[in-house]
Amino acid sequence: MAPDTAGIPGSAPAQDHTASHPAAGSQAGSALGPVEGATADDRFELFDLRVEVVAPEGARIQCNARVGDWFEVRGELLHFPPGQPFSLYSLAALLPLLPAKQRPTHPNDWMSTDAEVACPDPHCPTRFRITRIGKRVFSHAQTTAVPLPAAAGVLA
Repeated sequence: MAPDTAGIPGSAPAQDHTASHPAAGSQAGSALGPVEGATADDRFELFDLRVEVVAPEGARIQCNARVGDWFEVRGELLHFPPGQPFSLYSLAALLPLLPAKQRPTHPNDWMSTDAEVACPDPHCPTRFRITRIGKRVFSHAQTTAVPLPAAAGVLA
């Protein structure tokens, strides 16, 4: 399986969300405007993710998913297609991994290379493929009330 890194095909350039509120899911330069205390050096990047149901051809699926079902993670928000259900148990198995997959990792880290998660039902052959589909830039000041330490200096 190919590494799941920023250079993957279809990976979009980073979108800057330092001028918008990530919880609102807004795009750069819209809605809320600059946040007090935000600076150019308090920025960090997160990957947007797409989680898609995959299974062997003709497999009997136990978790009520359908091959091709999907949802996306953009910032801290989950986006589901209208009218598409998703198993609570499958989602519970995926949730602990999603914040880690959003963050840049070393190319040799298993979080960079392993993209499929097994269905939590041991009798179900489905997998959930997590793909990094783009990057967003966020401001620390916009995402938490806790200030950066004064000694932090310029952040990369």
